[in-house]
Amino acid sequence: MQSIRKAFSILTLLATAMVLTGCGSYYMVRDPSNGNTYYTKDVDRAGDAGSVRFTDEKTGKVVTLPQSEVKEIDKYEYRSATADAK
Repeated sequence: MQSIRKAFSILTLLATAMVLTGCGSYYMVRDPSNGNTYYTKDVDRAGDAGSVRFTDEKTGKVVTLPQSEVKEIDKYEYRSATADAK
């Protein structure tokens, strides 16, 4: 019983640390067909043959691209690129 409590305490600490540090992911998505660049916090790769779907931070629109270049970026680059959004 003691080990279960200890494990629960550790998991609770880890979960709290993740919330406090804002463990979010940020992405820059580039459309190679026209060079457009998008910024998002979530990319759904569950599409057909490598397509991606996401919500563009700047426009709020859902975008689906059959081909793309997805790069994870840090929150500072993301905030800088989306500062004038909406």
